[in-house]
Amino acid sequence: MLFKNPKPAYRRWIKRGAITLFVIEAACFAGSYFIWQRVNTEREYRKYLHDNYPSILELYYKTGETLDPLNRVRQSDQACWKKQV
Repeated sequence: MLFKNPKPAYRRWIKRGAITLFVIEAACFAGSYFIWQRVNTEREYRKYLHDNYPSILELYYKTGETLDPLNRVRQSDQACWKKQV
């Protein structure tokens, strides 16, 4: 007669923990992509970040200028905002 040996309980907890971490990571990635897409396409949202969270906007500008030295989003935004005032 064959006996079934149950798997240890810690394996179940590790599996659940790994799945939970994967779901949380996927949700964080989706949220960060949504925010990046919004910052990348909407000047009004960049103005909101400029007024309320300037460090986040500065990080966005520096990342864009590092990846593409010809990136002129900062200058374009500042020129547009000066016209509005």
